[in-house]
Amino acid sequence: MANKKWQIATFGAGCFWGVEETFRKLKGVKESMVGYCGGMLDNPTYEDVCSGITGHAESVQVTFDPNETTYEQLLEAFWHCHNPMSLNRQGPDVGTQYRSVIFYHNAEQKSAAEKSKQVLEKNGKYPNKIVTQIVPAVTFYRAEEYHQQYLSKRGSGACHY
Repeated sequence: MANKKWQIATFGAGCFWGVEETFRKLKGVKESMVGYCGGMLDNPTYEDVCSGITGHAESVQVTFDPNETTYEQLLEAFWHCHNPMSLNRQGPDVGTQYRSVIFYHNAEQKSAAEKSKQVLEKNGKYPNKIVTQIVPAVTFYRAEEYHQQYLSKRGSGACHY
């Protein structure tokens, strides 16, 4: 992290290409990277994660300036960039590696994530149960370079969702 005041947030919301593109464009996001989080294998590769047996989720880790954007605003983007009612699937991508998950880095993030999920469950925005996991952040493994800013490098601004 380049600045000690900056914070980290980590989310899994399906294919990490489109999720990364969503977060990278937000005001206050200073860095973004795609990778793998929440699994059992050290230093997994894309092929390892795609096998579905490592337990990792395709994830996006963002570094943000809390003076420019809040964690709550990042949560809002998270809820809007995927279908949190879809268990282990986003669009045509199926498997636990595509699960909806918030990896919190401290007690404040955990509380904010739980509160935002509860608000969505109560306000009826989603007709079915939200299946998003809210779990402690563990080691985040940066994905291979060709996955970083994948859509931007190819001139595409969106993924399938």
